Amino acid sequence: MNSRSSRNRDQSALAAAARSVGVGNRCTRRGMPNVSDNRLLADRRSPHRRGTALLVVLVVVTLLSLAAYTFSELMVTESRASRQYSRDAQVRELANSAVEYVAANVGNPELDLGELPNYYHNPALFENVTVVESDSPEGRGWFSVVAPVESDAQSQSLRFGLMNESSRLNLNTLLDSGLDEDTQRYMLVILPGMTDDIADSILDWLDEDESTRAYGAESDYYLGMVPAYYAKNGPIESIDELLLVRDMTPELLYGEDSNRNGILDPNENDGSLTLPEDNADGVLDLGLYVYLTMNSLESNLRPDGSSKIDVNQSLLTELYDQIAEEYDEDVATFITAYRLFGATNVEPLDLSAHYPDNSTGDVDTDAAIQNLATSIARSLTGGSEGTVTRGGLDLSQGATVEIESLFELIGAEVDAQVNGQPATLTSPYSVDYESVKDLMENFSNTSSSTLKGRININEAREPVLLSIPTMPEELAAAIVATRPSTGEGSSVDDVLARRTNTGWLLVEGLADVTTMRMIDAYVTTGGSVYRLQAVGRFGGPGPSARVEAILDASGELPKLTFRQDLTDLGTGYALEQLQPSTQSR
Repeated sequence: MNSRSSRNRDQSALAAAARSVGVGNRCTRRGMPNVSDNRLLADRRSPHRRGTALLVVLVVVTLLSLAAYTFSELMVTESRASRQYSRDAQVRELANSAVEYVAANVGNPELDLGELPNYYHNPALFENVTVVESDSPEGRGWFSVVAPVESDAQSQSLRFGLMNESSRLNLNTLLDSGLDEDTQRYMLVILPGMTDDIADSILDWLDEDESTRAYGAESDYYLGMVPAYYAKNGPIESIDELLLVRDMTPELLYGEDSNRNGILDPNENDGSLTLPEDNADGVLDLGLYVYLTMNSLESNLRPDGSSKIDVNQSLLTELYDQIAEEYDEDVATFITAYRLFGATNVEPLDLSAHYPDNSTGDVDTDAAIQNLATSIARSLTGGSEGTVTRGGLDLSQGATVEIESLFELIGAEVDAQVNGQPATLTSPYSVDYESVKDLMENFSNTSSSTLKGRININEAREPVLLSIPTMPEELAAAIVATRPSTGEGSSVDDVLARRTNTGWLLVEGLADVTTMRMIDAYVTTGGSVYRLQAVGRFGGPGPSARVEAILDASGELPKLTFRQDLTDLGTGYALEQLQPSTQSR
């Protein structure tokens, strides 16, 4: 009983202690605090923790939104980059299409040489040629084939056409011309920026020997370079190869035309403000690049593709018969008589130092060939004592005269023996357009079907014309001055149609017969190798591509001999320069 009273007192004491610390009825019967009551107590003691979860959610949502936006922007950028890459590839293919297009035109087997269209400036053929059709301008893909106007001293004009490689000086034919070293050097030194040292160094690079010219350099010089190398002593294969020649620099070779468009751009006329470095003189320094080539070649066939009659062939019987088959007897008799007796009113020209001849270069060989031809002619009669006659001419003694230029035949007179009687024969050819055209188109003083290195007088720049050793300065200036304009409504087609052979200089009064004889071996109006620069793009703002290529059309099929992507050098031409002036094709 006492023990029960003691337990009651203990419990009463614990309850009083609990009330004294404020627990009261918050305790369970076992003396442990109530959980729900603790939460309420915690809520009262920590009011700043309310809304924390919502804030966390907002932060997470924001971060996710930013991530989504960043990803979206990245995908948009990737999409744009993909479209840009695709567009870049497309415009490059548009420019490449121009190369194939030009090849198809210059190699068209259905056209005779005399039917070839005007390739110099022909907007209908080369401007704004549609490749990708579209209803919107931005979707239409096209290209233009462009070139600078060579006669424009301000370098501001553009034309739509090809560049004939025969309008440049062919380095690889300089040593084959039979000219002396001084004349060879002269042909190079006349070009802007060229020096005697560089000219002779180029010639030493080309010739086969190791003998150094007066101002040149051979392998002994180049072996002292770092790295060392030998002189080529052979034909040059690319224009950049000239950078290996002593004293040649990129600035000298390519001039101020940093984007190779032939147009004077603002950055090429502002001194040292922007690249390239220039003299701000308002004149574009084109460099030696535009004057030189290694590729010029031309056909020496008739307009229909058949061989011309070689007036210098050894067998005079063959010469007479070939001419008589196509012309009347007077033409055959006169040309054959000219080979037998020469002309009485044609003064010989002393061009031995700077005029290539038709010989083999060896006197004994030339004599042997002539003797062989004479022997064959005699054998046709059955013996050395017999005679061979054509048109009353005794051909058994063989030719005594080589025709150096077809212009010798114009207005010439020959004192001949016809049927054993003296007679003066007058040339059937005169200074008349049709007469000169017939002579130039159907005859040649060589049997070669192609000719290298002759300069196209219709397109060559004046310094290239002046590189011809026998070219009078006033004639070179007159040739450039009389070139047709390429402006709106110009008559390029009509003018060039009458200038299909070099005889136009004679017919139009720019030169006389003697001058034509002097320059004839160096000049032409033809050329079968073409350089082109093509720009491909779509309408409206956007990328463009530019390529340069060289096509050799001297064979049955055009051959691509050079191609270079110029896109990295810049667009080259403003869109308004390339906008169509005619309907798209």
